Amino acid sequence: MKENTKNKVLPLFLSAVVVFLDQWTKFLVVKHIPKLSIWTDDGVIEVLGKYIRLIHVRNNAIAFSMGHSLSDNARGLLFALLPLLVIIAVYVIYFRSNEFSKTQRWCICGILGGGIGNLIDRFLRPEGVVDFIDCYFFGIFGMERWPTFNVADSAVVVCGVIFMITFLIQVYKDSKNKKEG
Repeated sequence: MKENTKNKVLPLFLSAVVVFLDQWTKFLVVKHIPKLSIWTDDGVIEVLGKYIRLIHVRNNAIAFSMGHSLSDNARGLLFALLPLLVIIAVYVIYFRSNEFSKTQRWCICGILGGGIGNLIDRFLRPEGVVDFIDCYFFGIFGMERWPTFNVADSAVVVCGVIFMITFLIQVYKDSKNKKEG
């Protein structure tokens, strides 16, 4: 296998791992933790006291429940079909471009794995994406708890932050090299 092809294919392993871990943890949550209701705290599992808890909630919107008031058809189009098209486009760009560093390729694949994990829920779980990690947020921004999330969300955020850092470092180095040259 050519080195360039290997550098592009190997990070796809991370996409697969993220999708597997995301779907496996969601399966366990659905099977073992009752859905949280506003009337009871049954099913709340404290991992680190009030700081980190496992719960079972569904999100039929996107991050921070944005779009929950849209119609089912609009949500289906915006939160399932549009992300599917974006994921396909990013994979096409990923394979056609030779501009990404190794770290950036791994980050892109982590982000895409997270996107696919949540997309599977959007297509196969009519009640919405399974979210289950619930963290205390110390009242920052007026929020006692951070919005509940899952493995896919974590992969998107962590890999997205690392990608942005590497991108900014790359831009800084490029601008520094242009000034010196």
